[in-house]
Amino acid sequence: MSLHAQDDPALRAAQEERLRAVWKPPSGLFLRWTDTNNNRVGVWYTLTAFGFMLFAGVLALIMRTQLAVPDNDLVSANTFNQLFTLHGSVMMFLFAVPMFEAVSIILLPQLLGARDLPFPRLSAFGYWSFLIGGVFVSGSIFFNAAPDGGWFMYPPLTTRTDLSGLGADIWMLGLSFIEVSSVAAAVELIVGVLKCRPPGMRLNLMPLYAWYILVVAVMILFAFPPLIAGDLLFEMERLLDWPFFDAARGGDPLLWQHLFWIFGHPEVYIVFLPSIALFAMMIPTFAQRHLLGYPWIVLAAVGTAFLSFGLWVHHMFATGLPKISLAFFSAASEAVAIPTGVQIFAFIATLWAGKVKWSTPLLYASGSLAIFVIGGLTGVMVAVAPFDWQAHDTYFVVAHLHYVLIGGTLLPLFGGLYYYWPLITGKKLSDRLGRTAFWIMFVGVNLTFFPMHLSGLEGMPRRVFTYPAELNIGWLNLASTAGSYLFATGVLVLVIDLALSPTRAKAPRNPWNAGTLEWLAHPDDEDWGIRSVPLIESRYPIWDQKDFVAKVDEGRFFLPDAEEGRRETIITSVLDAKPVSVIRLGTPSVKPMATAVALGAVFILTTYHLYVLAALFGVVTLAAIVWWLWDTAEIPEKPEKPIGHGMRMPLYISGPAAPGWWAMFITMMADATAFSGLVFGYYFYWTIHPDFGAGFDGPGVGGPMLALGLSLGSWAATLAAREVHARGGVAAARLMLLVGAGAAGASLFAGLASLSGLDPEANVYPAIVWVLVVWTVVHAAVMVVMQLYTLARSLAGRMTPTHDADIRNITVYAHFFALTAIVTYLTVGLFPETGL
Repeated sequence: MSLHAQDDPALRAAQEERLRAVWKPPSGLFLRWTDTNNNRVGVWYTLTAFGFMLFAGVLALIMRTQLAVPDNDLVSANTFNQLFTLHGSVMMFLFAVPMFEAVSIILLPQLLGARDLPFPRLSAFGYWSFLIGGVFVSGSIFFNAAPDGGWFMYPPLTTRTDLSGLGADIWMLGLSFIEVSSVAAAVELIVGVLKCRPPGMRLNLMPLYAWYILVVAVMILFAFPPLIAGDLLFEMERLLDWPFFDAARGGDPLLWQHLFWIFGHPEVYIVFLPSIALFAMMIPTFAQRHLLGYPWIVLAAVGTAFLSFGLWVHHMFATGLPKISLAFFSAASEAVAIPTGVQIFAFIATLWAGKVKWSTPLLYASGSLAIFVIGGLTGVMVAVAPFDWQAHDTYFVVAHLHYVLIGGTLLPLFGGLYYYWPLITGKKLSDRLGRTAFWIMFVGVNLTFFPMHLSGLEGMPRRVFTYPAELNIGWLNLASTAGSYLFATGVLVLVIDLALSPTRAKAPRNPWNAGTLEWLAHPDDEDWGIRSVPLIESRYPIWDQKDFVAKVDEGRFFLPDAEEGRRETIITSVLDAKPVSVIRLGTPSVKPMATAVALGAVFILTTYHLYVLAALFGVVTLAAIVWWLWDTAEIPEKPEKPIGHGMRMPLYISGPAAPGWWAMFITMMADATAFSGLVFGYYFYWTIHPDFGAGFDGPGVGGPMLALGLSLGSWAATLAAREVHARGGVAAARLMLLVGAGAAGASLFAGLASLSGLDPEANVYPAIVWVLVVWTVVHAAVMVVMQLYTLARSLAGRMTPTHDADIRNITVYAHFFALTAIVTYLTVGLFPETGL
């Protein structure tokens, strides 16, 4: 299509009608639940996460009412334990992380000028997994079955079934299911940022929000999987009595703390950085100038992410670690303040250099920065080990944590809500109610949590349901309780403002006069999103590129039509955003929801020890995944199509240029990180027990080496199948796939056979060997399924030498499977020497 083709109004109207027909939402309530449009999925996601936040807030109010006066008996000790455990778990797992993912699913396509993110059905699957897991965990409190061991669930109190009830299993398995949705969202967001940018949007032209989300999504890949590994060990001890945290049989409760806090401290930055990203979008708008220090902010975000993974022992200073470890982690904990300060000063400098237009969103941003800085200062205090020894597990730490999370997450989200509400609904929220809500919340936050610094220094411990009057801290707790109700009142005003929004008039387009792409959205909320995918030459194209908005609206850029009646967007190269192909997106489908329900049943049934039914639903889950995937990587009706300006792009690509290849690689990175957590556990035990493995024959060398050889044979066969297939040897490739499946299946049995004679209940050594080997043989089983699936695709004519995404993608899995087998079988076969 030439640049001037859009001068014909009739042609433009016909194209718009085709786009409207393609992107219209399904009709009917049930069918709307099957919609996979990221914009609508993101709205459901956001509303659900907001609902969980309100639920957790009510739990907090009950706790604060109990603590208002000494010796109160409003709730029992057991109920209080359930309240604070569920409050922390819901806020961290069901609000803070899902909320940033939900907001990003809405904003990223519009920020990137894309019609949608590359895997809308994956986003829908993540939402349903989050909803099912969240309802399962949160609803437990209404049956007096909520977890009661704290949101950190420290063993051995939580792993001993005689000391903790079903709530520990609900927490562990329910939140493990929710973690699946977090990883799914991370895959979607990373691939979206890297591969769905508009032509010309090089990495150094990306909106800072996209940079922050990319950094945070990568952090999820390295932070969440260690917790998944810890969850696995935790549940094996609870369900099968394998002694990973039982010191009497060689285990060590500190392993859980390591695995948990490797997740737990980066998570603070996982929920903080997206809020800073909102500042990065709001502040240039209200300063009416480009953000100062763009490259420094990007480096600071990356530096914050890097340093955050060196802070987990910050939470373990009181566990008796060596002094050299304390010094290292104390220094790292203080160093993370440097990149954080860089970002904050860049924002202040931008406001200083601009012509500030004060508004309700900017008020929230300024207030939240003030609160966050207070939390940061107390964070530097607890980073010093001698001070931490005094303040550890007191209300001083509670105050620090809430100043950081409310200032760094909650209030920025409220500011973003006021900023982006016109983008999502076409309506502005009330400035009067918004400012009223802010000041009530600002006073409430400080009245609630500042006195906790004092009560903590006076010696009030965390996680107590009452306290004696002799401590003389009743007045501090009463002030905190009054502040909590004041803060809740501010939230209520905000909720009222949201409820009144539909009655208000439409806001003008781009009401803040922002310069970034998301504000191309029209108040009439067309279902097909952006009218044409633009060519980007600036970080603020609405401000800097001449007649930019008009050209987009008139379809003068790329992909202004839906000629074949398909949902499509452009895929570009990672570094310089050159157009690579057109991708056809998933349409509304019940498949993601069905898969999430089946997988949720596996976790929930396992919680209640219904293993046969859980296994049955595991098979149903596998069938649902195959059903879902069978229609992907379809062979198009033509090899390429015009996208405008004389450019033609292929409709099918595979390998590293394709989003599917990146999705597989990213997923396997998360898988490898979880596996590394298990390997860390093995060598952790090896280092703390000089006689690790003594008295046990171990699996020997022969069995593990046989399993390793077969695993590598399967990998080699898959690699050969890919190469032969690319050269047109379809029959030979099919044979290689069959051979690879046979070798992987044989490695499965060889791996299990090597465990003969090892009793995992007797000692931690055979238990951790069992876990590593079982992890590997499960991956061998998945390798078999993938190879047979690819073989079936070939036999069905859905994979050809030209259209070979399936075999290229499973080869990525084969690489990681081979690496897993190498590490596992060399470890259990050769270390320690007593295992020889």
